[in-house]
Amino acid sequence: MGIEVRALSPVAAVAEMKHGGRRLNNLMLKEYIHFLLIKIAWGYFGKYILRDQVRQRVMVNAKGISGVLKKIKHLSGRLMKVRVRPDVYTFPCVLRACGGLGNWEWGREIHGHVLRFGFEADIDVVNSLITMYVKCGDLWTARMVFDKMDRRDRISWNAMIAGYFENGECLEGLRLFFSMRECCFHPDLMTMTSVISACEVFGDEKLGKAVHGYVAKMEFGDDDSVGNALIQMHSSFGRLSEAEKVFARIECKDVVSWTSMITGYNNNGFCSKAVETYKLMELEGVAPDEITIAGVLSACASLGFLDMGIKLHELAKKTGLIGYHMVANVLIDFYAKCKCIDKALEVFHQIPDKNVVSWTSIILGLRINNRSFEALIYFRQMKISLEPNEVTLLSVLAACARIGALMCGKEIHAHVLRSGLAYEGFLPNALLDMYVRCGRMVPARNQFKTQKQDVASWNILLTGHAERGQGALAIELFQEMIKSGVRPDEITFIALLCACSRSGMVREGMQYFHSMENQYSITPNMKHYACVVDLLGRAGKLENAYEFIEKIPMTPDQAIWGALLNACRIHRRVDLGEIAAKQIFGMDNRSVGYYVLLCDLYSDSGKWDEVAKLRKAMREMGLTIDPGCSWVEVKGKVHAFLSGDITHPEMREIEGVLQGFYEKMKAAGHGNPEARFANEVEASKADVFCGHSERLAVAYGLINTSPGMPIWVTKNLYMCESCHITMKFISKAVRREISVRDTEIFHHFKDGSCSCGDEGYRGN
Repeated sequence: MGIEVRALSPVAAVAEMKHGGRRLNNLMLKEYIHFLLIKIAWGYFGKYILRDQVRQRVMVNAKGISGVLKKIKHLSGRLMKVRVRPDVYTFPCVLRACGGLGNWEWGREIHGHVLRFGFEADIDVVNSLITMYVKCGDLWTARMVFDKMDRRDRISWNAMIAGYFENGECLEGLRLFFSMRECCFHPDLMTMTSVISACEVFGDEKLGKAVHGYVAKMEFGDDDSVGNALIQMHSSFGRLSEAEKVFARIECKDVVSWTSMITGYNNNGFCSKAVETYKLMELEGVAPDEITIAGVLSACASLGFLDMGIKLHELAKKTGLIGYHMVANVLIDFYAKCKCIDKALEVFHQIPDKNVVSWTSIILGLRINNRSFEALIYFRQMKISLEPNEVTLLSVLAACARIGALMCGKEIHAHVLRSGLAYEGFLPNALLDMYVRCGRMVPARNQFKTQKQDVASWNILLTGHAERGQGALAIELFQEMIKSGVRPDEITFIALLCACSRSGMVREGMQYFHSMENQYSITPNMKHYACVVDLLGRAGKLENAYEFIEKIPMTPDQAIWGALLNACRIHRRVDLGEIAAKQIFGMDNRSVGYYVLLCDLYSDSGKWDEVAKLRKAMREMGLTIDPGCSWVEVKGKVHAFLSGDITHPEMREIEGVLQGFYEKMKAAGHGNPEARFANEVEASKADVFCGHSERLAVAYGLINTSPGMPIWVTKNLYMCESCHITMKFISKAVRREISVRDTEIFHHFKDGSCSCGDEGYRGN
């Protein structure tokens, strides 16, 4: 009969069932379900008059298989209405559906029916109740049901133990595991994989070793799932050698085994090994899953392996794995870190239902690619449909700090206060950093007073004073920090040394450098040595700086030689500068900033032929300098001005204002700021390395703000001498305070003078 049934067409089979007996009908229904003809079966079920227990139970299972869990609740309700008594097979199916949906209310209702029909003593039904409650996050009720059981089996224990682990209650889960042993129930593979994973989450390395020993003793170690769990656990503790031993013992390594090892290497900073392991996995013919692809892409992002990442992208598209949020989001991060932000945007826009991580990834990607203005635009778009998380807010605050978007930063501050996140994690220090980098030291101090004052928060304030060349205030703040009982770290001394360097406080700076190791047991690193070279070099002690480099107990890096090159630029020492440049380009010939320094050195020394040669070499290597860009915030909105861009709707008015100032400067004997350069090469250098974009931003601010209001501008390049003189003149002419933060320091112009003492612009 079964053969005849399978030979029928769906239409003929349904017609046959209408005329057949109950047993035949149930068999036919099972056959359709077996062939996943769920829709036909459901339609038949709805039309057919006889609804006995077997058919109800079969349809419940079918709907669970097809994923249409919401139908099950409706189906169970219909079962009760027709007064058909459910059996022990019905409730587990319905309870699994409630747990899968996380619907606690439905689960409670089904629990009531379990009691009503007298199934509270059936172990399978009660186990399903426990599983349902833990899936819904109600551990208290799950434990109450568990404790009331007259008889338990291993499934009961596993359900409750796993429930604790899944809901983050690792300690209770481990206690119950030990109780299970005391009650003479021997754990199985499911128990042990749960316990191993709990050791990882709990972070108890000693317990993890003990559990591994127990697994080996009970001969569970031969199972692949246990081996995979052990790999992940040992990797989480940084015990990669142990993870490698477990991995080597697995005979039939599946995708989980390989992925666990790849992820372990990646999470512990061994990105090259992660990539190598993936290549071995490919040779073994094991197809990657979405977690594998994400892990290898993350390693490629850290290593800058663009070509391999592109191949993984193609593989993800070919296999359909690009449809997973995890893969798409890591791809955004990968392209952003490889400086291919347009590719990252392309991936982002192809995600149909973007989640918070997708938005956060692109916002952070734009920020690290110096496109903070766009990052703020994307943040505002995100807020229309999604609530940002802590990582999103941190990324946006960093973008606000970069371009001086104070009002946006204040909006985020208000948001975190309303949502109760103002004192959570890294947000307080991110807010503090935003105020400092936007130049608002008074609000920064107020924020500092309201938060936990850890070493990071002190360092942010110290860095703020360093950027303003306020060495005396930095030292005063450092002493206040020591009195408060906060121990300084490496970053503290970097800020201190920078503050001393920009204030010409050589003696104090050297004292702090020597106190690092002698008084605070902090071994100087490359950054500290670079700060000392900068300290000596800025003060004109170039020979001392060179001798200091030769005595450094490690091979000097490009930053140390870069500090010497910058000092040579300031004091126009071409011979020593060329020595420093040769050392730098031997280690790094792709960083544009060092070429800019050398160009400045040559041009300031009148060596225009050398400037031309260097510029030609840069073009041949494909090295480009970012165009000058300045940002000014007016009435809560940030406006960006690119060098040479004349598309701004108010450009005519802006140019008119600037032309007026140029005429006044000529009349006052300051000369024409548009023709202050010795020749065309020098003018070209100033255009490229400064861009003069801050002039446009300041003029826009003057047009669109009330008289007397201060103007705050942020730019991405250094300020040239011509722009510096122009800003001083404007501040005096309009009696306004103008603050310009360039790539290195703050320039605060007031009444015709600058806080940098005319030493903080290119040319000095």
